[in-house]
Amino acid sequence: MKKKILYVEDEPFLGKIVKETIEGKDFEVLLIADGALVMDTFKSFTPDICILDVMLPNVDGFTLGLQIRNQYPKLPIIFVTAKIETEDLIKGFDSGGTDYIRKPFSMKELIVRINNQLDLHQVNQQVSDTKKDRIELGKFLFIKDKYELVLKKNVKKLSSRESEVLTILASNRNQTVDRKTLLMDVWGDDSYYNSRTLDVYIRKLRAYLADDPRIEIITLKGKGYHFIVP
Repeated sequence: MKKKILYVEDEPFLGKIVKETIEGKDFEVLLIADGALVMDTFKSFTPDICILDVMLPNVDGFTLGLQIRNQYPKLPIIFVTAKIETEDLIKGFDSGGTDYIRKPFSMKELIVRINNQLDLHQVNQQVSDTKKDRIELGKFLFIKDKYELVLKKNVKKLSSRESEVLTILASNRNQTVDRKTLLMDVWGDDSYYNSRTLDVYIRKLRAYLADDPRIEIITLKGKGYHFIVP
């Protein structure tokens, strides 16, 4: 059975080209130009993944992403945007996005991202309760109960504190984690000493995860951290 894609794009020419190209890869695609019409389509069309342009008439892509995420928590959402600022990227993930692609994009890249998101979604659906201590982070496997970060045959042993910090970030992937909340959850207070220690752990975790360049721990000054995981 063909996987179904809900594609929301208000530029007629681009929408037509992308739709026809994706359909040529054996997907079923529903193209909608107006964000305000999207939620009603779920009554008759159940997509396996959504591709949302950010700049849409009536209801923008970010708002639409939040609406979809509230009703369908596990549905993959790819945002399409011409914006390149980190803040826009973070807003996309905060709005329910699981991936993004910047305009102009190649069709080959879009197809790869679609397939990756569908594969990840399938893997996540198949994870049993007995494997909740194993978290996939891009190319890595984080084994919480053993404090291990695994990449192929390489195993990095984490300290208990490093593991706690990574667990909280991983549980809030592609979302903003408040710095004070993180400090309180791990240490029980937000003292200057613990704050500086957290800075050290964040630097170490960035170094440990550097072998997958798609993973980022972004520091948001005065707020906290945003853990980007594909």
